[in-house]
Amino acid sequence: MKYWPVLLLSLLPLWAQALEVGERLAPWTLLDQFDQAYTFDKHAQTLLVARSMEAAKLVDAALQGQPKGYLEARHAVFLADIQRMPRLIAKMFAVPHMRDYSYRIMLDRDGRVAPRYPGAQDKVLWLQLKDGQLVAQHEYTTAAQLREALEKARP
Repeated sequence: MKYWPVLLLSLLPLWAQALEVGERLAPWTLLDQFDQAYTFDKHAQTLLVARSMEAAKLVDAALQGQPKGYLEARHAVFLADIQRMPRLIAKMFAVPHMRDYSYRIMLDRDGRVAPRYPGAQDKVLWLQLKDGQLVAQHEYTTAAQLREALEKARP
């Protein structure tokens, strides 16, 4: 009986495994801030993941002044994990405010997708992809770093 807790604790890292270079990312479908469906597939070259409001603000600051279609031109997708946001706040205030942005945000309202991509809460996770496989990953802590990386990812 004493071994069960040890066994369970030793299996915990398997549930939160980091992504490995060369790993194929599974497709998913989420709604954006306009309730339009988007299916993530092998055509995406960059996936930006924000797990908190602080991380989402970094993305917003990095994209300030960019024209509509800026992310799409770079084959980049922005995924925001909003599962911890109270639904009423999301529905009444946050999502309507997001409609003013010049870029699309795929909203993970139920935590079905974002947990697949482990990383720090306060950083933006950048997953570089080729044909659906992970080529590289980075984490950004400042809008300036993220903006510079996006500029280098020109189409």
